[in-house]
Amino acid sequence: MILFASPSRVLNASVLEISSPPRKFLGRGFGVVPRGTVLRSGFWRLVIEFQLLRYLVTLIPFLVAMAIWPHLALPISQAPLLMFLLIWLVEVRVLAVPREARKNLVEKTDAERAIDTFRIRGGSILSRIAAVRNMTSGELFLAVEQSELARVPPLTIISVQVAGRDAHVLDLTDREVDLIETELFDGRFDEALLHRVNLAENTFLRSVAFDASTVSAHARLEALATASG
Repeated sequence: MILFASPSRVLNASVLEISSPPRKFLGRGFGVVPRGTVLRSGFWRLVIEFQLLRYLVTLIPFLVAMAIWPHLALPISQAPLLMFLLIWLVEVRVLAVPREARKNLVEKTDAERAIDTFRIRGGSILSRIAAVRNMTSGELFLAVEQSELARVPPLTIISVQVAGRDAHVLDLTDREVDLIETELFDGRFDEALLHRVNLAENTFLRSVAFDASTVSAHARLEALATASG
């Protein structure tokens, strides 16, 4: 599931306020809540990110047991260690990959190739965005953040962040979103592969930096031709 962190595309744009890029958004308040998410199937994947809700769901068996056997309600409610143990098992053994098993998620050469692909494609995307916007200075970051949870569909949050005195998250146009969607991932390098690499290396925010002053004349001409077309 891929979400775009862009002011006009989220309900809680205040969470996108940054002081210096690249900046993570998962875990900040309610996180990024895209417009229309509640009406989509991906809503429940987003809900899983809220730790408190996961804890409450994990403890449902205790609530059910107290409802079925009321006379055991008091002893069950006074067994916090058992509750903590169940939460730990779900968080560490079900929703996470044990540290000793992470190195087996992806071959080292495949991980290096994936990271190189990300950097090359990210730089190309930022170059084209800077060219279309006729930016001649400033530093852009393509930030790709993924959830730390394993064994559930990966959640990926993509944003373009601008560094400087007025650091901010770029409000992406439909054309820029389409560019990122078509150019960043494909059958050879996809969201799931990046997630395995991130789990193996315990790194969940990756970014590519680009200096807008280095946009080539060719890229600017291409952007001009595309705009005219």
